[in-house]
Amino acid sequence: MEATKVIIEPVLTEKANVLRETQNKYVFRVDARVNKLQVIAAVKELFSVEPVDCNIVNVKGKPRRVRYRMGKTSSWKKAIITLPEGQKIDIFETA
Repeated sequence: MEATKVIIEPVLTEKANVLRETQNKYVFRVDARVNKLQVIAAVKELFSVEPVDCNIVNVKGKPRRVRYRMGKTSSWKKAIITLPEGQKIDIFETA
């Protein structure tokens, strides 16, 4: 699978920002079919950094009510990438 299809988008939440600033960890939304090795290879290729670790979490959809019907949001997969000290992903710093 291509690197641009493995990583869908960065997750920009308060919790993800705290992880990035304090522990040098970056959070991405990834394709549901990928594994840790594919995510690490995609990060190396796209951002020219050397990840130390990768944790993957399956996020379940939340129940939502639309008008009079119950539904739920889609489930998705996120990856938490740990980088060594001194390395950073510039796309987050300029945003």
